[in-house]
Amino acid sequence: MTQNRSYGILSIPVIVGALGYFVDIYDLLLFGIVRRQSLMDLGLRGDELVTVGENIISWQMAGLLIGGIIWGIMGDRKGRRSVLFGSILMYSLANIANGMITTTGQYAAVRFIAGIGLAGELGAGITLVAELLPKEKRGIATSLVAGLGLTGAVVAYFVSQSFDWRLCYYIGGALGLLLLFLRVSVFESGMFEAAKEARVQKGNLLMFFNKGERFKKYLLSILIGLPTWYVIGVLVTFSDQFAQYFGITEPVSPGKAIMYAYAGISLGDIAIGFVSQGLRSRKKALYIFYALTAISVLLFFNQDGGSAANMYWICAAMGFATGFWAIFVTMAAEQFGTNLRATAATTVPNVVRGSLPLIIVLFKSLRGSMDYASAALVTGSIVMAIAVVAAILSKETFGKDLNFLEH
Repeated sequence: MTQNRSYGILSIPVIVGALGYFVDIYDLLLFGIVRRQSLMDLGLRGDELVTVGENIISWQMAGLLIGGIIWGIMGDRKGRRSVLFGSILMYSLANIANGMITTTGQYAAVRFIAGIGLAGELGAGITLVAELLPKEKRGIATSLVAGLGLTGAVVAYFVSQSFDWRLCYYIGGALGLLLLFLRVSVFESGMFEAAKEARVQKGNLLMFFNKGERFKKYLLSILIGLPTWYVIGVLVTFSDQFAQYFGITEPVSPGKAIMYAYAGISLGDIAIGFVSQGLRSRKKALYIFYALTAISVLLFFNQDGGSAANMYWICAAMGFATGFWAIFVTMAAEQFGTNLRATAATTVPNVVRGSLPLIIVLFKSLRGSMDYASAALVTGSIVMAIAVVAAILSKETFGKDLNFLEH
């Protein structure tokens, strides 16, 4: 189903894209929110809550990495809509199964499968919106998709406060299945339909590596997003452990920290769309939010003797500062032609998500030679340095015409 009409910022593709990402984020972040409750219910205590939690989230992120490749290729070969249907069906069923697990091994396996399904949502949604809307509107539209969608983490937190963790997973699965019916009203991209007739390779992952300039664009697109998952996957997810190190005597809930962080990310993602539009530059907006990230991370590591409330507000500040997720994925979509665009926009954010296990490995290795907080700070400094250099070397994509092919 295709249509060549002009869409507005609050049109059906944008609204349905935002709802899809809402469910995606609800399911993606739910483990971090119910981690302690669910693992304790399975009989874990003490250090096991950290080590097993790190293991399960690493499996989920590995699933995202593999799923990003699968759904990205499918998006360029079969269509953006096919990914939006297939991915949501997979992760919805996986989350329903997650409510039935009885061992940590099953937990890791189901989160891996859910990760594969979750990988397709954002990239396909951003690609479809970017191709359907006029270039003057797509930056704000994709920011709205991400910004409104990210409120799924806030809803996940409040649902977790009212229901058992198993029911939370069932609710996520049910929301996804309901969204399938709304997806019927979304049209396929006209650019994709035109590209189907062209005699070019479509969704060929190897094309990102067979030309030096294209590989450089692809690698830089990945590296500029690394700080987001350092902040969320290390600082926010394990905020309870950092609180103990900082001497915060009140209990800190990782689930509440995630909720505050994602409320901030939601606002940041919307804000950066307007900042980018006002400056007429993706890169300048990115530099501003990198600076805010550095400031908020430094505040995080200066909480000795602080309070739980202060921790939550700093997590919100870090969330707002790392609210460049939509712009970074939009830049990935804008860098490449229609026959590789879905593959790029889907694999890039999932490679970033999939980098979390490597960031955790770096963090763990540094803990052998320095204290917990210092290791985390050094890890963050390395990640930020890599991202800033990548952003400097990246090309500006604001206002770029997307109707072109890769050869």
